Amino acid sequence: MSGAEELRQQIDDQAKVISELKKSGGDKNIIKEQAMLLLDLKEKLRIANGGDPNDKKTESSKPITLKTPKGTKDYGSKEMSVRSDIFNTIIKVFEKHGAVTIDTPVFELKEILTGNYGEDSKLIYDLKDQGGEECSLRYDLTVPFARHVAMNKISNIKRYQIAKVYRRDQPAMTKGRMREFYQCDYDIAGAYDPMIPDAECIKVAVDVLTQLDVGAFVVKINHRKILDAIFEVSGVPEAKVRSISSAVDKLDKLPWSDVKKEMVDDKGLSEEVADKIGEYVLLKGGEELLAKLRSMPELMASKKAQEGVSDMALFFKYARIFKVLDHVSFDMSLARGLDYYTGIIYEAVLVEENVRPTQAQPTATKANEVKDGNQEIDETQVRVGSIAGGGRYDGLVGRFSTSKRAKDKDSSKGSVPCVGISFGVERIFSIILNRRQAAAIKANRTKVYVISIGDSLLEERMAIASELWDNDVPTEFMYKVKPNFKRQMDNCDSEFIPWGVLIGSDEVQQGLVRIKNMLVKTEGEEKDGVTVKRADMVAELKKRLQMH
Repeated sequence: MSGAEELRQQIDDQAKVISELKKSGGDKNIIKEQAMLLLDLKEKLRIANGGDPNDKKTESSKPITLKTPKGTKDYGSKEMSVRSDIFNTIIKVFEKHGAVTIDTPVFELKEILTGNYGEDSKLIYDLKDQGGEECSLRYDLTVPFARHVAMNKISNIKRYQIAKVYRRDQPAMTKGRMREFYQCDYDIAGAYDPMIPDAECIKVAVDVLTQLDVGAFVVKINHRKILDAIFEVSGVPEAKVRSISSAVDKLDKLPWSDVKKEMVDDKGLSEEVADKIGEYVLLKGGEELLAKLRSMPELMASKKAQEGVSDMALFFKYARIFKVLDHVSFDMSLARGLDYYTGIIYEAVLVEENVRPTQAQPTATKANEVKDGNQEIDETQVRVGSIAGGGRYDGLVGRFSTSKRAKDKDSSKGSVPCVGISFGVERIFSIILNRRQAAAIKANRTKVYVISIGDSLLEERMAIASELWDNDVPTEFMYKVKPNFKRQMDNCDSEFIPWGVLIGSDEVQQGLVRIKNMLVKTEGEEKDGVTVKRADMVAELKKRLQMH
């Protein structure tokens, strides 16, 4: 064994020693001493190699691992075609409702993000200190939007934003649960009359999911004030409200018995209080649930409950006008764990997943089963989960508008009321892609392929393509001086290009072209294409493109 090889072995052994010390909760000073020894060994190896021991180029025996980081992925051309259609559909609905778009940095100051996500704050990616600022990758688009509104002193705006966010979650790639993913957010900021913007957000959600054709879905709704009143009258201590709320939010994945066990055993709640909570949060239905809530004197003695029920009555009134009631379910178990919600909350799920489980359902963060041989989640057992969610957050902007925000997070000074909806593009994408045959997805936007018959006619093909480009007709031709006729035709088939412009020497001499439908087999006079004057080519193609 050479000196360098021996050093590498010592480095590996020392790394294992440190790892074991950390796992067993060893003394910090001992771990620090062992870490210094590891650094010394690495320095010796650097000198022995004449380079950086962490540089894999100096270790020819260890090739570069060609993979994307866990929870991320590349998208091929056909996948990007589907994603582009999804984005365009969503943007069209957003802009139909009058929204404008903004952009914010991919990372924020750490203090901006912390304290807004409840138990999920542990999923935030922190960055190394670069120049005296502690920063983190954004966890969602809502908090950066609230910061933007406060910083720029905006009093009202209807905005949308489509951008990537980052979470240190356990991914389930085939279900659209990832560490790097897109969110599509639509938010209305400003002081308006109660529940009007809230109802419009549900209308936007229904329009988007209907136009995307994700399948049968339901929008579950609840109200934070009603939920807080339930905890209040049930006897939940103020300090435990958010943690108990997070437990209730798991009722879409766990049966009530498991949720109750978590409340009692893990959260320290008494069994009597947990049972009382269960009397309320297991209720679900439609508008008729309002009457049931009003018939509960203990609950309705709470001012929060009165305000929440009043809001929900208005919501149902406006939702009926917007014709979205068929998609709405009033679900008292919906809690949404984020700390910034203050009013109505909602979450869209596929109908097939809107069933209270009788046993624990595997999730991306805590699966019951793993694949053999490693600790990866068995994704066949994981549900897609919510495909959109949001709610009202009237106090979030105020947290950033007051200089005392670190001490007084409930301050309403400078607050701008907000309500919004966020669509999980990766989950929607996984649903749509699973329903489509990959071979039938058109990756490009090409509408016309210029084909030569017999002679090369390269310059003529280039001139036709240029003319079509100048007239906004997406066009391609083969980059060969003498292209094979069959290969040109095959390109049209494989790329689903609908129209061909065919030319031969005779057509060029006579100032003609042949226009042929490449996707549909035709008979009669159009079997081999329709001959038109070269001067009429653009107009004829545009007419046929509009017909199809």
